[in-house]
Amino acid sequence: MVRVRAPQFPQNLTWLNSAALSIASLRGQPILLDFWTYGCINCLHILPELHQLAEKYYSCLTLIGVHTAKFDAENTIAGIQGAIARYDIRHPVVVDHDRRIWDAYAVRAYPTFVLIDAQGYVVLTAIGEGQLARIESALQALVGSEATPAIAIPPPPDPHLESLRFPGKVLADRTSDRLFIADSGHHRIVVTDFLGQMSQTIGQGQAGFQDGDGIAAQFSHPQGLALDPEKQVLYVADTGNHAIRKIDLKTTQVSTIAGTGVQGPWLHPHGGLAQHVALNSPWDVLWHDRALWIAMAGSHQIWRLDMVTNQLQTWAGTGAEGCFDGNAERAAFAQPSGLATDGRSLFVADCESSTVRAIALDGDAIVTSVCGSGNLYDFGDLDGQGEGVRLQHCLGLAYDPSSNQPDLWVADTYNHKIKRVNPATGQCKTMFTDFAEPAGLAIAQNWLFVADTNQHRIVRLDWQTGDRCILPLPQLCPPGLCRF
Repeated sequence: MVRVRAPQFPQNLTWLNSAALSIASLRGQPILLDFWTYGCINCLHILPELHQLAEKYYSCLTLIGVHTAKFDAENTIAGIQGAIARYDIRHPVVVDHDRRIWDAYAVRAYPTFVLIDAQGYVVLTAIGEGQLARIESALQALVGSEATPAIAIPPPPDPHLESLRFPGKVLADRTSDRLFIADSGHHRIVVTDFLGQMSQTIGQGQAGFQDGDGIAAQFSHPQGLALDPEKQVLYVADTGNHAIRKIDLKTTQVSTIAGTGVQGPWLHPHGGLAQHVALNSPWDVLWHDRALWIAMAGSHQIWRLDMVTNQLQTWAGTGAEGCFDGNAERAAFAQPSGLATDGRSLFVADCESSTVRAIALDGDAIVTSVCGSGNLYDFGDLDGQGEGVRLQHCLGLAYDPSSNQPDLWVADTYNHKIKRVNPATGQCKTMFTDFAEPAGLAIAQNWLFVADTNQHRIVRLDWQTGDRCILPLPQLCPPGLCRF
């Protein structure tokens, strides 16, 4: 069998978490390359196992992340540094700006892993999730005779010390003037008022999967929020735990109502009793008509949880990643990550296709595209109408029924903008700029609340006047640093 020598890294690339490395300088120990991009859900899924593998073989393996961007916004150093901080990535990362490493290794999909032996030859290439057991088996065959101490990688800097850390989704309750914030990087839920003057936290502030009262409970990278106003129950898409959690707002008691805490392996449509069905990165939730609608980003589907029967079922999407309209059971989505409704349609921020979709809530459940290219690799920043609009990895939606012409607000995340869409005509217009990967939106009266994710803050906008302010949250501290 012909052995293939691993291509050397080009010089003058940017390295993060490490000084510049080379295949030649690492001769004498195995190397594992992880080709990834930080907006890819599959790349995020494998990070916990990848971290475990790196720790287990710390003395005899060098793990290198090769960040090769899909979207333009993912090709910025600031964006990659933010992802490294958000997901606690400690291994070296090389920024493959112009895809030279990607092309040299003939990579075609995210994530791709390349295992290189101590003599610098490629011994294994593996694509996609579920490959780490195979990689570890091949690694074990190498380290018995080839192991030498790996380069020690220092720990990352101290945790982010702002009150919020990578806030994801927000939810406004107009009846009580409460704002709910998924403080994703701190693994907790924050409750405040519309002025940001009072604060209550639910969750320990450390990643974990534990039910209990508001102090003892644990979440992992929570995202979407939905409120049952009658029962005063807040539902949470606990994305990192692949679960749906319920918070009784009267007692702050947290319980798990769907998911097993383990990522579901199946992409085909299925269902069952909610607590027995393994979920796949639920990213947003929406309460409507006594049911909970779930944007299942990891399986590229929309799910529905019937709160009367406790049955959880795939509602739309085949599980294949794509952007195809039609009947719900035949349609395809691409990492759906945001939900909103006008009562007649369910609107979906389909982030990997950079398209806003709509699903009729009547019996036919027809999927259509409101605006955006409908193509996984056709994105940009262009106002217009319907298919002529270009968005870039849109993550958040909010529907405003109060204006003369009801509007759909869109967090155009990788364009760092907030846009307004007429859901009837598909007309899209940029309204607000100067954000950093905004991921969540909520609306109440004339206020639009924006989770300005990579600037670790919530911005309150008066969408009529354009006035904006940052919610002060004076009573909120990072986990463990103070209590009021």
